Amino acid sequence: MGLLSEGSPLSWEKTKELAEHVRKHGITQFINLYHRLKDRQGDILKWGDEVEYIIVKFDHDKRTARASLRAKDILNTLNEREAANPDTVKALWRPEYGSYMVEGTPGKPYGGLISHFNIVEANMKFRREEVEQLLEPGETIMSLTSFPRLGCKDFTFPLSTPDPQSGASRSLFIPDEVIYTGHPRFRTLTRNIRCRRGEKVAINLPVFKDKNTPSPYIEDLKALGDRGESQSAALPDHVYMDAMAFGMGCCCLQLTFQACNIKEARILYDQLTPLCPILLALTAASPVHRGMLTNVDCRWAVISGSVDCRTREERGLEPLKHNKFVIPKSRYDSIDSYLSEQGEKYNDVPLIYDPAIYQQLRDADIDHLLAQHVAHLFIRDTVSLFSEKVNQNDDVDTDHFENIQSTNWQTMRFKPPPPNSTIGWRVEFRPCEVQLTDFENAAIVCFVVLLTRVILSYQLNFIIPISKVDENMSRAQKNNALNEEVFHFRKDITTQETPPQPKAQCQSAKCGSNCAPVYTAMSIDQIVNGKKGEFPGLIPLIESYLSGMDVDADTHCTIQQYLKLIQRRASGELLTTAAWIRNFVTTHPDYKQDSVVSESINYDLLRKAADIQSGKTPCPELLGHSVVSKTQESIPSAVEKIYPCL
Repeated sequence: MGLLSEGSPLSWEKTKELAEHVRKHGITQFINLYHRLKDRQGDILKWGDEVEYIIVKFDHDKRTARASLRAKDILNTLNEREAANPDTVKALWRPEYGSYMVEGTPGKPYGGLISHFNIVEANMKFRREEVEQLLEPGETIMSLTSFPRLGCKDFTFPLSTPDPQSGASRSLFIPDEVIYTGHPRFRTLTRNIRCRRGEKVAINLPVFKDKNTPSPYIEDLKALGDRGESQSAALPDHVYMDAMAFGMGCCCLQLTFQACNIKEARILYDQLTPLCPILLALTAASPVHRGMLTNVDCRWAVISGSVDCRTREERGLEPLKHNKFVIPKSRYDSIDSYLSEQGEKYNDVPLIYDPAIYQQLRDADIDHLLAQHVAHLFIRDTVSLFSEKVNQNDDVDTDHFENIQSTNWQTMRFKPPPPNSTIGWRVEFRPCEVQLTDFENAAIVCFVVLLTRVILSYQLNFIIPISKVDENMSRAQKNNALNEEVFHFRKDITTQETPPQPKAQCQSAKCGSNCAPVYTAMSIDQIVNGKKGEFPGLIPLIESYLSGMDVDADTHCTIQQYLKLIQRRASGELLTTAAWIRNFVTTHPDYKQDSVVSESINYDLLRKAADIQSGKTPCPELLGHSVVSKTQESIPSAVEKIYPCL
C-alpha cells in the first residue's frame, strides 16, 4: 500500500496548504539520496512477492458469504509475533486498504539460488495457514482479486450501513467501516482524494449484456440516498462505483527485485514494462463488480478510477485556472516514460512534468531521463500528510519524497534504496491479479523472476513505444482478452533497432523492410509459447536459459510444473480465473441471464473457490493436472533456430 507513516493526519485544507512544502523538500531529499547512492554497486539479486488476501465469513445455514471486517484483530496478533521474533519469522504481515484484507510477504527475501524457486509455494502455503489459525468459525482466508458483491446490500460481517452524506467516502454503497481502522492513512487518503477532486470518484465499467439484462441498463441511485451527483456521474449500460474501496479494496500479486546497481534497475524497469499488459491478461481474475457481471476481466480500470484525484481542470473538462497541468491519467495507471538509454527513443507520448522541478534536478547533475521521471511523479499533490512528518531533515529523511513516490501507483515502480539500509536499487512489478491457489501464484512469481534472469543474461530487448504499451493495457482488461485480443510486441528481441519515424511507417505492400516497425501484433499464446520461425516465446527462452544452469531434479520438476501451467493458460487450454468465474456464474441454476450475481450465486461461487484453493475440490479446467510436459526437452534447440546467438 505504500508509506505507512505514524502520526496525526492533517485535514485536507492543511494538507493542501503544505503541498508545495512537501514537493520542495521531497525533491531535495531525492537529490541528496541519489548522490549518496548513485554509485552503489554489487548488490546481489534478491526478490520477494506480496500476496493480498480477503477474509470471507460464510453462513452455511443462510447460504451467505460476506467480507469479514476482522483484519485489525488478526494483524495485531501476527505483528506481535513478528515483534517478538523479528529474525525468525517466515512471513511478514501488513495492513491493506480494506478492513477485510491482509497482505503477506516472505519473512526474508529470496536470493539468486535456483533452489529458491522450490520454496515459494511452500512459503505461500505457510502464510495462508498462519492466518487460518486465527480465523473464527465460518471464516476463510481467500486470495481473491475482487469480492464479487462488494458494495451490495449487507455485504459485510458484521453488517454495516453506508452514509452518503458524511464520512470519508460518502459512498452510496461502501460503509466507512470497510476502510481499515488500524492506521489513519487509509481514511485520510479516501477523504483527501475526494476533497482534492472536488467530487466523489466515479468508476464506470461496461455491464455484461446478457439475454435479460435491461437495455439500457440504468440504476435508480436516488433510492440509495443520492442527491444527483452519482446519477449524473453514472453512465448508461455501465456498473457505477463511487468510492476508493472498490479499487483499493481489490487484491493483487506483486513482485520486487533488487538490482546490482542503478543502471541494472533502470534496464529492468524498462524491459518489464512491455510485459505488464501481457501478465495482466494472463492473470485476469475479476469480472464481477458490485454484484454484476461486467464486460471486463481485470481490476485495473476500477482501481485507477478509485484514486483519481484530478480536478475537472486537470481532466481537461474546464480551462486551467487553479491548477498547473492537464493530466491525461490517474495517479494509478501505466507508466509514461522509460528510464534507460535503450528505452529513451521509445518515449513517444508527450510527458507531462513540472519544468521547474526538472531543471532543479538537471542542475543537480541528474540525467534527463531520471529527471523527467521524477518531475512527472511530482506533478501530483500529496494526499496524505501527518503533523509529525511536516518538518524533516532533508539530509537523512526521505518521507516527503516517498509520500509522493508511493502514491503514484503505476504498473512499474522504480525504488531508490531506503536511507541507512542494506537494501539496494529495486523495481516493483505491479500488474498481476492474485490467483485462487498458492500453486498459481507461485507459478506466476517464478515465471516473472525467471524472465528477469533471461532478460539480463541474454541482454534481450522487449521495448516498444510507450503508446503501444498503453494500447496493450487497454486491450488486456477486456472480456476474454487472453484468447481474443492481439498485443503489440517486439519482433526481434536481440536487436537495438531504432523505431521508425512516423513518416516512415509506410503501409504499402511494395514498401521495403526498412520501414517495418520493430513490433508486430501477436496473441498471448504466441508471445508466451512462440510463433514458429518468427518469435521464440517467453517460456522457450526461459527453458533455453535453464538448460545451461545446474538445476537439481526436485527444483527442475517444480519449475516445469509452473511453466506448464503458464504455457497451457497462454494457449487457452486452461481458463483464466476471470473466465472460470464468468462460466460459474452464467451456468449457475439461480442465474437469470440478467448479469446479476445474487447472494446465493456469490455463496456457491466463493465456497467452490475456497474448496479449490484448499485442494478439496480439483479444478482441471483452471489448474490442469500439474503434469510435466515431455516436450520441453526440445525447446532450447527451437530457440537456437530463431536466435542462434543465444
